[in-house]
Order: sequence, then C-alpha cells, then structure tokens
Amino acid sequence: MMRAKFGLLVGFLVIWAGLAAAQEQSWVQVEAHPTLAEGEARARAYAAAFPDVAGFRLGSRWYGVALGPYASRDIAEARMTELRRENLIPRDSYLTGGENFREQFWPVGVEAPATPVAEPEAIAEAPLAEVPIPEAAPEATVAPEPAPMEPAPEAEETPAEARRSEAQLTREDREDLQRALAFEGFYTSAIDGAFGPGTRNSMAAWQTAMGLEATGILTTSQRALLVANWQADLAAYGFASVTETEAGIEIDLPLGLVAFDHYEPPFVHFNGPTPEAMRVILISQPGDRASLYGLYDILQTLAIIPETGERSRSERSFAINGADAATASYAYAELSQGLIKGYILTWPTSDADRAGRVLAAMKSSFRAFGSRALDPGMVAISDTTRRGLLAGLEVRRPKLSRSGFYIDGSGRVLTTTQAVAQCGRITLDGVTDATLTLSDEASGLAVLTPMKPLSPLAFAGLQIAPDRLGAEVAVAGYSYEGTLPAPVMTYGTLEDTTGLNGEAGVKRLAIATLPGDAGGPVIDGTGAVLGLLAPRAAGGTRVLPEGVEFATASAVIADVLARAGIASSEAPAAGAMAPEDLTRRAMGMTVLVSCWE
Repeated sequence: MMRAKFGLLVGFLVIWAGLAAAQEQSWVQVEAHPTLAEGEARARAYAAAFPDVAGFRLGSRWYGVALGPYASRDIAEARMTELRRENLIPRDSYLTGGENFREQFWPVGVEAPATPVAEPEAIAEAPLAEVPIPEAAPEATVAPEPAPMEPAPEAEETPAEARRSEAQLTREDREDLQRALAFEGFYTSAIDGAFGPGTRNSMAAWQTAMGLEATGILTTSQRALLVANWQADLAAYGFASVTETEAGIEIDLPLGLVAFDHYEPPFVHFNGPTPEAMRVILISQPGDRASLYGLYDILQTLAIIPETGERSRSERSFAINGADAATASYAYAELSQGLIKGYILTWPTSDADRAGRVLAAMKSSFRAFGSRALDPGMVAISDTTRRGLLAGLEVRRPKLSRSGFYIDGSGRVLTTTQAVAQCGRITLDGVTDATLTLSDEASGLAVLTPMKPLSPLAFAGLQIAPDRLGAEVAVAGYSYEGTLPAPVMTYGTLEDTTGLNGEAGVKRLAIATLPGDAGGPVIDGTGAVLGLLAPRAAGGTRVLPEGVEFATASAVIADVLARAGIASSEAPAAGAMAPEDLTRRAMGMTVLVSCWE
C-alpha cells in the first residue's frame, strides 16, 4: 500500500512539473504567412535545418512558423540571439509564449510537445525519483546500418562565373534584386535593373552583413537567398499595392501590420491592432504653395510627430523626420497641379527595423495620380474637427499660452513673466522658437528673442505723453489661448493712471478680458501703446470685480527696456486712426506666446 501511494505521489509530481513547465514555455517565432500552403512550405524548409520546428495557425488567421518550445524565456532568447547572429533566421524574429497559437499544422499529424525543451545541463541536474524497473530481457545485437553518404557541397561560383550567370538574368530579375536590397536597407537608388556602382556597393554591403566575401557580385545561390528572404518578408508583412481612388494615391502598404480604418479629409487612416502600433496616414487635399507650407507647420504640432528630428522643405515638397524615446515618424508631401499628396508613417522606436523596411517600400512605390483629392464633404465632420486640417489626430498642446507684442523690427517680443515661467520651450505664434533674454520680476515684464529674425507687420510705439482719463482703449490678445487663429480686440476705457492704493506705474482699466489676453498691448485711438495688460493676481483675500483690470504703464516698459540695453520706440504724435487701420495695426503687433513642457 505504501509503495502504491508513493508511486501515485511520484506520478502526480511528474504531471505537475510537466504542466508547470508547459506554462513557462517560450517559442521563437520566425515567420508568418497568409496561407496554409506557404506556411507548410516554409516549415518544411526550416525543418531541413532545425529539429524543433513547429507550425501553428495564428489568431490573426495567418500561419506561423516557430522554433521550440524552450523551457524558459532566457533559453529561447539565447537560442534566438545565436541564430540571428549566424543569419539563420530573420532579424525580426521574436519571442512568444504561444498565446496566439491555435491548431498545429506542422509537423503534419503531430501534436504540440507537452513539455518544453530544456538545456542539457538542466536535464542532467534534475532530481530523479527511484522507481523499481523490471529487468528487461537481453536484446539481440543488431549491426548498425551504414550512415548514408552525404553529397559533397557544390563549389561556390567565382566572381567571373557569378558575373556570367548574372548576365542571363532578365530585367525583371535584376529589378527584383534591387527591390530586395532596398527592402533589406542596403539600396536607396532607383529601381532600374542597371547594376551600377550604387547597386554593386549595396550588394557588397549585403554580403558583408551575411558574413560573405564582399565582391559586389552576387552568386547564383546568394541571389536565390536574397530574393527568398525578401519574398518571405513580403508575405509576413502582407505588402500589397493599394490604389486609393478617393485620395488619388497609389502606394505599397504592409496590410499584415495595418488595415484601413476610416476617412477624415484630408487624411486616410490605416491603423495597427493597438494605438501604440505602426500607423499609416495618407494625405490628400487641394492647395497651393501656401497650403503646402501651412501643412508643413501644422503637422509638426501633432502628438504623433516628435519635435526632434531633421526637417526639410522646398517650394514643391517637404519631409519631416521625428524621433524621441518612445515614438518615431516620417511625413512627406508634394504639391503638383493644385493638389497636395503625401503620407505619414509612425512607429514605436522599438520597431525600427521593421519600420525601416516599410518606409523603404512606401517611398519607392508612392505615386499621386488623377485630378482629385479627398472631398471634405465625403464624410460628416464637425466644424471643430475640421478646423486646422487635423481631423482625427491629437494636436500637441502647450501647457500655457498668453499674449505678447513686438517691440522692434527684428521680432523681439514683450510679454509677462507669468507666460514664460518654467518652460522647456517657448514659441511665438506656435511656430517660431524663442529664448528668454530678459525677465524682470519687479515689473512682471519679460523679453523674448526669436531664434531666427522675424519681420513683423507692426511693432509697438510707446505712448509717453500724458494720459486722458475716460478715453477709449483696446486690448489685442489671444483671449482663447490659440484656439482662434488671430487675436481678439476687446474694448474698454482708461479709468485711472494709478493702482487702487495710488501705486505708480499702473493703469486701471474698465474692460472685460480673459486670461489669454494677459501680455497683450493696450492701445489708444491713435495706435500708441499705453501699456501691457497684466495678469490677474492669483490667491489673496480680495477678488476684484469683473471688468476691472490693470496694465503696466508704457513709462515702466521703456525704463525696464532701457536698463537692459534694449531700444524702444516712442509713438509719434498723431490723430485718431480709422477703426480698420487701428485693428490692422494692433493685430500686426500682437503675438501668441506659448509655454511648452
């Protein structure tokens, strides 16, 4: 009875250990294919080289080829690293626990292993229960079969032989070799079938990466390997030529990684399975050069396009590279015959290898055709969503925006210290980067200098002459902190030239403003600047009624600038301006000041 109980216990422990090991198993998935026939063909090819090949139908209805299972993720990772280093499996192979595996199709008729493969050392060290084993009858000695003779490997072609066999290739074969080299990241020139210095250099680079002699002339077997790997990768990525009739764009897209999601003019969205995955956006809109330049500026405000990275713009096209620790992107657009067409690719930085191949395919295949672009009326979009051509995309927003105004012809801007406190980056009108060159806490004034000179439509002329109480004044400011594309004019009256307790250098206004107006110019009917609208004091035990605001007087502004060595302009004596001229002058000098993290 004790022996029976002991045997049951040992059996239970063995079963439990097997189940626990199965739960920890890891695989190296090397390929995935859209059809069973392709999956079986690739599994058969791998099985000729590896003893632990398995094939499973995936949850995505593709057919995956994997190596394993291995007893732990560490073992699987070591195996994957070794095979990648020897160029025996694709570089984009990855580890998986098999959660996405469904029915097994390879080996044919064989179930998935119940327990994972362990390292030999781990097996040797595992404790074994002593179970009595009956003595077996001696077996008859059988002479071992002679080992089959393996054929001698074929000798590799010499460069001269490789060049002769290369001469027999068709133009299409030669172009396919260039496409394969481009897909692998070694070739960046035109696909023309001509093997010039650029193609030869890329062939040599591919040979070096594969650990081969870099002759720059591919042998027959090397050409076959390059093209086979390329076609296998194309199948895994699901590349297909997409003709987007509504947008007038033809382009190769990785439909195994992204799928059409929706239209939101001027964009066509192709999304991955998760928000963080690779994403493609096609661009199609009517426009001119100004529209192209505006799109260039607008795209750089999107959250999907990081702020760091190379940018370039010409009269007919632009390209934007963006990259940070988490995300990378590439945007391209071109102008032709009144139409702007292009594309955006975004990806996690951890997916750089695959993204490089996808981007190479998109660049080489992109073609704008026809005379139509996306019609903004083809889908129902609210005016708010349509505004700024940013439908469906999250715009990167500053943590704070206030107003300011130009004080000279080079584009220096006066604003409040509150607007630029603790900013990682400061921009003018959301586009031009600026640096903080003066911060005077006593007066609450700050001066910003653009990183590139600007030519403002107007700049402030400070009013130094005596003020006239009760005169009508106006504040130009970005009341809604950049939500509207231009400043808002708010009108009121000058109530006093001192503070409530008689403080000098302060002007009291009867006017209703919003926080975004702070820093904007206060002007009189002649267009002269009486002062800078001060922000409302935060905290305190007294709250001023609505309609009571204060401005830092123009005399204080002139004094602070003079002490910093910055010249200011005095407004000339002049009569009242026509309302439209006054508005034009005020809006020409007013700037949106944005503070970013």
